[in-house]
Amino acid sequence: MSIAGPAAAALDSLSPSQTYFLRSLPKAELHAHLNGSIPISVLQQLGSEYDSTDSSSIYNESVKAGISKLMDGPPLEEISEFFSMFSAIYALTSTPGSLRRATRAVLSTFLDGDMPQCNYLELRTTPRQTDAMDRNQYLRIVLEELECYDQSRVGLIISLDRRMDDEVLSECVRLTCELKAEGRRVVGMDLCGDPTVGDVDKFAPHFAEAKKMGIGITLHIAEV
Repeated sequence: MSIAGPAAAALDSLSPSQTYFLRSLPKAELHAHLNGSIPISVLQQLGSEYDSTDSSSIYNESVKAGISKLMDGPPLEEISEFFSMFSAIYALTSTPGSLRRATRAVLSTFLDGDMPQCNYLELRTTPRQTDAMDRNQYLRIVLEELECYDQSRVGLIISLDRRMDDEVLSECVRLTCELKAEGRRVVGMDLCGDPTVGDVDKFAPHFAEAKKMGIGITLHIAEV
């Protein structure tokens, strides 16, 4: 994983022993966005293999432009630039196979190696329905990859996006509760998405329903 900007300058100011100390400390990452954590090399590989005819319902000029930027390794300096890339990233992870590859790469980036990025990870993702899979399949694919690791190392947070309507919100809460009841590695639910859209008040009854099942809640409410 590359480091740039002020973070790179701060790291360069440390001695080798200080760097080693920081790397060796046990760490927890409690809010990693699955589709926002995919290594650029994996996205570029998926982009080179992408066939728009396989996912025509989500292929448009925005997706085409986003994939082109990803192939060039885009610099992302403003939050608006980050959100603009998601249509392309979602297109590239819209099949069971591509979602599985992306999830596996993210988990490996965080958890593998002698000195992993973190010792405990809570990975979050929004269940998506595409031409190739429904939301239930989406979540089960992510969980299958996640559950290859020990329970003490990783759990899943299921996100509700600000653009979802009540029908989709209800489906996501139902799926979360069902998976939790099955004993799957679900630790919480999240409010996420572009902070400039949606009304957060409509989420209250859905989160209240999740809390009845003992599911933890985490919220994005002031990102800009």
